Amino acid sequence: MATAVERLRRGMETAVLSFPLTAFDPDGRIDLDSFRAHIRHQLSAGPGALFPCCGTGEYFSLAEDEYASLVAAAVEEAAGAVPVVVGVGYGWAQAARFAAIAENAGADGVLLMPPYLVEAPQAGLVEHVRRVAASTELPIIVYQRAQVKVAVGGVAGLAAIPNVIGFKDGHSDLDRLQRLKLAAPADWLFFNGAATAEMQARAYRSIGVPAYSSAVHAFAPEIAQSFFRAFHADDHAAMERLLSEFYVPLVELRDQGIGYSVSLVKAAARLRGANVGSVRAPLADPPPEHVEALDALLTKGLALVAATQ
Repeated sequence: MATAVERLRRGMETAVLSFPLTAFDPDGRIDLDSFRAHIRHQLSAGPGALFPCCGTGEYFSLAEDEYASLVAAAVEEAAGAVPVVVGVGYGWAQAARFAAIAENAGADGVLLMPPYLVEAPQAGLVEHVRRVAASTELPIIVYQRAQVKVAVGGVAGLAAIPNVIGFKDGHSDLDRLQRLKLAAPADWLFFNGAATAEMQARAYRSIGVPAYSSAVHAFAPEIAQSFFRAFHADDHAAMERLLSEFYVPLVELRDQGIGYSVSLVKAAARLRGANVGSVRAPLADPPPEHVEALDALLTKGLALVAATQ
């Protein structure tokens, strides 16, 4: 486990974290060949790690056999070049089954997503994580978002679980996150998991959390990597150009539809030529007018990147 954690730490320090899409064919079945092609395209951009079968990868819609084939394909395509951390979630019993599949397929870790439709006390959340952790030797990153909010008092319980290695944060409450970070073990990994993380990257870095995931990397790794380079060079002028002319309009478009944090990303990938198919129900693809606006925005974003090279 220590080796996997150190590889993930290095990846977080040196590159964007990629959350690939899951490819479906026109009948809504897994398209494994297209998924592999998408993974190869993501890898070619040099991410710090791959996080397949998570929220952007529509974990919520995957059957266990589909999940097994997708994780195995991602691990095979990565071939050890970067860590592969895969999503598990819902109740602890189901999460444990998926974690076992991930471990058998050779994944390097799991991202534990919030339990399904449950608000729970801190003791219950810690016990949920403990039960999943007991089912696998893989390192676990706890994803706090939606109804899951780990309190400072809950950190000690999580720290007592040997294979819990850190947090992905989706709340963007930086005061609270700072307290969690100060209470956590010094070697825990933290990263910014906001819906469009680049928007808040500088704010997260100010409290010692510079690593972030990028939904944009799933469809325009050129833009995601350009922002990352500017971020690490403290090139605020370049960051602000990308934020004002690409990321802010993208967020405004994303906010026009329910489920667009996934379906708009997938529409953008199709516009770039990726054969990833539609989203699965209950999500729905964006209407033509939003796809048209997205296409224009992509053109502008790619032009900004070309102008800086």
